[in-house]
Amino acid sequence: MNELDIVIPVYNEGENIIPVLEQLHKDVTTKFTVLICYDHDHDTTLKALESYKPDFEIKYVKNEKTGPHGAVLSGFKASTAEAILVFPADDTYNTEIIDPLMNRFREGYDLVVPSRFMRGGKMEGCPALKSFLVRLSAFSLYHFARLPVHDPTNGFRLFSRKIINQIVIESTLGFSFSLELLVKCHRLRWKIAEIPAAWYERRKGKSRFRIAKWLFEYLRWYFYAFATHFLKRGPETVPLRREKVLNLN
Repeated sequence: MNELDIVIPVYNEGENIIPVLEQLHKDVTTKFTVLICYDHDHDTTLKALESYKPDFEIKYVKNEKTGPHGAVLSGFKASTAEAILVFPADDTYNTEIIDPLMNRFREGYDLVVPSRFMRGGKMEGCPALKSFLVRLSAFSLYHFARLPVHDPTNGFRLFSRKIINQIVIESTLGFSFSLELLVKCHRLRWKIAEIPAAWYERRKGKSRFRIAKWLFEYLRWYFYAFATHFLKRGPETVPLRREKVLNLN
């Protein structure tokens, strides 16, 4: 069994996927398996990978529910490694930080956050409204809710098996699961770390980020973080599971 599973949600990423996989092979020394999580059999990603022969294992996971949220949860369910990284299907520039992410995991951190807003990180080319909302939420959660990371909403994140096995995921839309797991991990007082990361607006393909559709789901976990700090909500309020298999039903 490899030490790391890299979950990549895809939706017609035929133009992007092979450069990303090539960069993973080039830059990552940790033994890993890639999980390609897709909605339908006609996805251009699958066509692009038909003749691709990598030097690492690729597993194909057909999502139990459509959309990015269903893709990530299907990847979590199919994963077997002790560390699970959710990685964007168009990201060829952050592969060099995966080994450093794993180093923090090996030091005992349950959740490791690649941060665009700490020293050494950056976000470029983001649409104005999205940039404003992301930066505002990051600033307020770090400075007022006292979350221990500068970038709470990024879906690109490393989770321990402990988190995936034990924390109940209640969110249902988009990448809100990532903020949810962060604020619950913080309330449980589990170990959280961050390292600098970059983010550039995608050049190929279409972003699946939907501000209006996902906003209220994000706000739920935004206020959850404030309740942890100001209302002193403790670990006993976090629903945990005993079974080791994520249930999507």
